[in-house]
Amino acid sequence: MMKKWLSLSLALMLVVMTAAACSGGSKGSGGSTGEAQESVIDGGAGESATELSYWTFVELHGQHFEKMLTKWNAENTDRQIKLNVSVMPYDDMHNKLSIALQTGVGAPDLADIELGKFPDFLSGTPQLEPLNDVIDPYRDTLVQSRVDLYSKDGQNYGAPTHVGASVAFYNVEVLEEAGVNYEDIVTWADYKAAGLKVYEATGKTMGTADTSALWQLSQLLAQQGTDLTDSNGTPQVNTPEAIRALEMIQDLQQNNIVSTIAGGQPDTEEAYGEYNSGNYVSAFMPLWFMSRYVNYMGDLSGKIAIAPIPVLEAGMPASVGGGGTGTVVTKTAKDVQLAKEFLAFAKLTEDANIEIWNTLGFDPVNMGVWDMQDVTHNPDNTFVQYFVNNPFDVLNEIRDEIQLIKSTSASPTINNVLGTITLNEIFEDGRDVTEALNDAQEQIEQELQ
Repeated sequence: MMKKWLSLSLALMLVVMTAAACSGGSKGSGGSTGEAQESVIDGGAGESATELSYWTFVELHGQHFEKMLTKWNAENTDRQIKLNVSVMPYDDMHNKLSIALQTGVGAPDLADIELGKFPDFLSGTPQLEPLNDVIDPYRDTLVQSRVDLYSKDGQNYGAPTHVGASVAFYNVEVLEEAGVNYEDIVTWADYKAAGLKVYEATGKTMGTADTSALWQLSQLLAQQGTDLTDSNGTPQVNTPEAIRALEMIQDLQQNNIVSTIAGGQPDTEEAYGEYNSGNYVSAFMPLWFMSRYVNYMGDLSGKIAIAPIPVLEAGMPASVGGGGTGTVVTKTAKDVQLAKEFLAFAKLTEDANIEIWNTLGFDPVNMGVWDMQDVTHNPDNTFVQYFVNNPFDVLNEIRDEIQLIKSTSASPTINNVLGTITLNEIFEDGRDVTEALNDAQEQIEQELQ
């Protein structure tokens, strides 16, 4: 009983941390971690403007909507909008939204819902408006798998914020000291060989063995064409593919190529300091991790290169979409169609996706932007200035390889068990991978009963 209580308590901690990371919205990039913040944005609207309310847990998302609201009002003089923006802590916002939708009282017109929470809002009859009619005009330019994340029974309920393509980040200064060229790292065998050179030459660790998040495991499963749930959403964490993935990381750990890190994964404040000091040479994270480098690791400016993630075997897909936030329109919105059309304007248009890149540093879900050299290679862009090479050169290299990791009703339980127990057993205690995953599968099934 005590073990289960502890597991549930840790689950709350994990969900908060993972949510911030997945959305690109932790404390480091404008996520709300304290009291709720409210502001009314008029965007140059006149007295007759319709006031819509918008809830989010990421302050930067509000800043993006502010920019797009000004453009909307300039182009739609007869349908102007004022936006009442409320930025709340992650759990507070999702809990408050859930209650409001269940009771039919107090829900906003628009809201952000983080990927890990989205299945909860689709259970039963969703109290969200289908967005198919406003998504359809842009569907050919969008990464369809990101739209599918926020869908049920053929209906699209959320507008995605980014692709979240996973990439490798390499500290070229340390690699060069060890005589390693990051561009030669194609497979995990290459990565191991490079790591051996780095450790011998510098005593530094090539990368991390993550214990509190599933970024690495998801990436390695996607390469093998599988997932932590089957096609029906049933948990499958002890598959041969999962065993292969974690045994590979465990082998790297035993050869001093990767090690556990403070905070349990790269996207924590403790880990930022380790990276900034050059103690870890690589990170495998969604592209939004660029903002962490820019905001927290200033000493590494001009030293970090972006590349495809190593693959287990040549020809395997080198990327998977990581994290996400879907913006929704609630059924109680005061003007449903106006809210839907503004949402599409603010998140799906070409102009909106240019702003998503410029303001948030996210890889736009409208892939037409990926080919705009004047936007993606703008020398004044903060992210272009920081990194050794251009992020979009890598994105365009892997654009047809970006896989989908599903988020299902079982995902919070899976994340909790693996991220608070199983990965710690494997990488902190050295437990046999197969035994640890078999126990995890059993525990997940029991908790879901």
